[in-house]
Amino acid sequence: MIKNKPFRPDWISAPGDSIEEILKERKIKVSDFAEQLNETVEKTINIITGQAEIDYKIAVKLENVIGATAEFWIARERKYREELKTHEGDQQFISGLPVKDMVKFGWIQDSADHGELLENCLNFFQVSNAKTWFETHRDVIETAAFRTSPTFNSYTGSVAAWLRQGEILAEDVDCDKWNSEKLIEILPAIRRLTRENNPKIFLPELIKLCSKCGVAVVILQAPYGCRASGVTRFISNNKALLLLSFRYLSDDHFWFTFFHEVGHILLHNKNSLFIDEAGASEMKEETEADNFAANLLIPNEYKQQLRSLKANKRDVIRFARQIGISRGIVVGQLQHLGILKRNQLNDLKVRFTWK
Repeated sequence: MIKNKPFRPDWISAPGDSIEEILKERKIKVSDFAEQLNETVEKTINIITGQAEIDYKIAVKLENVIGATAEFWIARERKYREELKTHEGDQQFISGLPVKDMVKFGWIQDSADHGELLENCLNFFQVSNAKTWFETHRDVIETAAFRTSPTFNSYTGSVAAWLRQGEILAEDVDCDKWNSEKLIEILPAIRRLTRENNPKIFLPELIKLCSKCGVAVVILQAPYGCRASGVTRFISNNKALLLLSFRYLSDDHFWFTFFHEVGHILLHNKNSLFIDEAGASEMKEETEADNFAANLLIPNEYKQQLRSLKANKRDVIRFARQIGISRGIVVGQLQHLGILKRNQLNDLKVRFTWK
């Protein structure tokens, strides 16, 4: 038996497997076989283990020494290399996904069998093979990430899995047809929700309001490696997905991210995919979405008053009540403007936990 064979799945059969079986059946030593081929023992072992490719010259020698046509050996070699390439693509596909969290969150079924786990992941993305996934999901994510931010820090597979699960959940959100005018009309009502501290109250209402405009809001914890705060894309002509990760688990970040994503939906191309990481971009479309969110939360007529605020808890609370938004949002904007330090008045923010 040849030792130190490279690892390959059981379903991949190298031409050398057939050669080794013939040598075993005929009780021919590898050294004798090498001599018959007029090759070194090392080269012969590499042919048997698949580390050396069978070219036409070797194929003719195999035909003369152990039988079968040279064309047969060339065909076996080609099929083996194609299967090996497919396996390598499958390995890359699996290793790039946050499989542990996908199982933990119930997105896919776990399996100790590699082939079955691969099938579960392919079914999750609704693709037939890893090559198709690379051409569709990964390439789309990487293109969107490059456009959105040159400092994109997430793992592509993690973002793709998070987005895919968001799309699956969005299918269950019953929405009216997309209506931009209606979305603009209900923004004040959504803005008022920022003053509600309990997600069990404001999230159902937020989802309900947005569904009337053709926007499916999905709140989904991100898996390991996905640092995205929000994503927007139209999953059909009449339905937009607004996916939020609740990444920083605070009300100021949640609501700013939400209205930032709304900005993308209203201001930018329906065919675009926007993947947002906090503070990661200075691209034009991201700046426009930031300004949209900032101006909706704190209208221009209140900006001067906002900038006059100091690290005075009572004044911040009074200002938030005056303009009808969460006091945590006011603190977040003051910190963003550099008026407050990042560690000041954080007790005015609402903190959330995943359950």
